[in-house]
This record gives sequence, structure tokens and C-alpha cells, in this order.
Amino acid sequence: QVQLVESGGGLVQPGGSLRLSCAASGSIFSINVIGWYRQAPGKQRELVAVISRGGSTNYAGCVKGRFTISRDNAKNTVYLQMNSLKPEDTAVYYCNAEVIVPGIYDYWGAGTQVTVSS
Repeated sequence: QVQLVESGGGLVQPGGSLRLSCAASGSIFSINVIGWYRQAPGKQRELVAVISRGGSTNYAGCVKGRFTISRDNAKNTVYLQMNSLKPEDTAVYYCNAEVIVPGIYDYWGAGTQVTVSS
């Protein structure tokens, strides 16, 4: 069984910063792509940023230049540094990972709330 546990969410003022972490644990052989999605009230879940095992990244256009994704393969952990936060970044942020256990499976974390408000 594989678990993804997110941390680092909270309340921040516009223009502020937060750093999210997601640690994967369990019977993991390797993790391919891992990253972050978010879902705001009344909206569909959307991609924020993902990173491959080799370090290739993909960002949503609305966060480029403000958010930075990184990973520590030895710790099976992914990070999302969020700077210059805006009220429209308010959402539940979910970690997602494509895990080789072996066999390839897709896992989701429970989510962490990020609220940007003055």
C-alpha cells in the first residue's frame, strides 16, 4: 500500500509565500511523475505542476514564474514553493504520483487547504 501525505497548507496574505510538501511511503520501487493539482470550490480539479523522475517540469500557465516544483528522489518527496500568491490560488491542493510498486499505479493524497486572503 502506498500513501501520499501533504503538508504546508494554510492561510496567507496576497503576495505571500507557502511551501507544500508531499511524502510518499509504502512499498515503492520507484516514482515516475509526481506533482500537484488543485481544486477550488465549484471548479474542476486542475494541474498545477508536475515533475518527472529526471527533473523535467510542466506548469500551468497561471503559476509559471511564481511556483517552483522540485523533488527529492531519495526521500520520495515532492515540494511546491509558491510565491506571490493571489486570492485565485485559493484551493485544496492534492499531491498525485505515478508509482511503480511494481506495476504502475496512480495515487492521490487527501489534500491540503491553501487560502490566500487579507
